[in-house]
Amino acid sequence: MYDTIIIGSGPAGLTAGIYAARREMKALIIGKELGGQIMWASEIENYPGFSLIKADELVNKIKKQVDNLGVEIKTGEIKEIKKEKNKFTIYTQKEIFKSKTIIIAMGLQPRRLNIPGEIEFNGRGVTYCANCDGPFYREKNVVVVGGGNSALDAAEVLSKIAKKVYLVHRREEFRGFEVLVDEVKSKKNIELILNSEIKEIKGDLKVEKVITVNLKEKKEKELIVDGVFIEIGRIAHTDLVAKLVDRNEQGQIIIDSQGRTLTPGLFAAGDVVNSAFKQLTIAMGSATTAALSAYQYLQLQSGKGEELIIDRSLPR
Repeated sequence: MYDTIIIGSGPAGLTAGIYAARREMKALIIGKELGGQIMWASEIENYPGFSLIKADELVNKIKKQVDNLGVEIKTGEIKEIKKEKNKFTIYTQKEIFKSKTIIIAMGLQPRRLNIPGEIEFNGRGVTYCANCDGPFYREKNVVVVGGGNSALDAAEVLSKIAKKVYLVHRREEFRGFEVLVDEVKSKKNIELILNSEIKEIKGDLKVEKVITVNLKEKKEKELIVDGVFIEIGRIAHTDLVAKLVDRNEQGQIIIDSQGRTLTPGLFAAGDVVNSAFKQLTIAMGSATTAALSAYQYLQLQSGKGEELIIDRSLPR
C-alpha cells in the first residue's frame, strides 16, 4: 500500500515525488515516458539557475534527486483507477497497485500535423513551444502553424526575435482575440499565409524548408525556414479519471488552490489542470502544492489536526 501514487513522470510528477518523499510518504511514480512533454524541447533557457540546459540533462538531474530519496519510478500506462472507501486501486497493463492518495500529473500532448518530416525533425527545428525555443531562432526565418490565440501569440513573440515569421493558417479568418489579430497584422516581419496548410517539412540534419499548399488554388509554395512552430493546441487525455474529477471544455482537470479535485484523496497538478499558463516552473510549483496537500489529507485521515505544513529543511 502506497501513501501516494503519482501518474506522470514529467517534471511535475517528479517534483511531486520529491515533496512526497520529504514528507516521509511511500510514493510511486508511473509514467509512459520519463520527462514527459519537456522532451519535445531540445534545450531550455527559462529554467531558473541555468542560462541554458538540455531537456534530457535537466530531467536526469531531477530523476537523480528522486532516486536519492528512494522514490520508485515505473514505466507503464494506467488502464483504470477505482476508489473503494478511502483507498484507490490502479491497474496497469501488467500490475495492480493500491494507494491512499493519487496525484495526476500526466501533462498535455501537443496536437501534431501528422505530416512527413514532423517527427524526424522534432528537436531539430520542429518545436511546439515558442516561449521555450523562440530565443534559439534569433535573426532566423521561422514558420508558425495555427489560427488560434496560441499561434497568434507565438507569432507575435517570435516577431521580436526572428528575422522573418510566416504564419500559416488553413482558414481565411483567425479564431483568436481581435486585439491579438490586429497586433500580428501590424508586424512588418510577419507574413500571413492563409487558406493554406503545411504539406511537408524538409531538410538534411535540421529543418531547411517547408512545403505549403493553398487549399483553394491547390498551388504549392516552398518556404526557406530554420524553425517550425506548431501551435494547433494541446490535448488533455483525462478520460481515465472522467468519473472522478470535474473537467473543463478542454478536458483539463479542475482543481482548487490546494490541488484538490472532486474526489477526496485525488489531486492533480501540472499542465493537465485548468491553469491559465502552461510553463515548466508553474507545473512544478503546482506539483509541490499537490504533494503537500496529499500529505495533509493523510494527516487528517489519521485523526491529526490541520496544522501548517513546514518543510523539514527549514530551521524551526
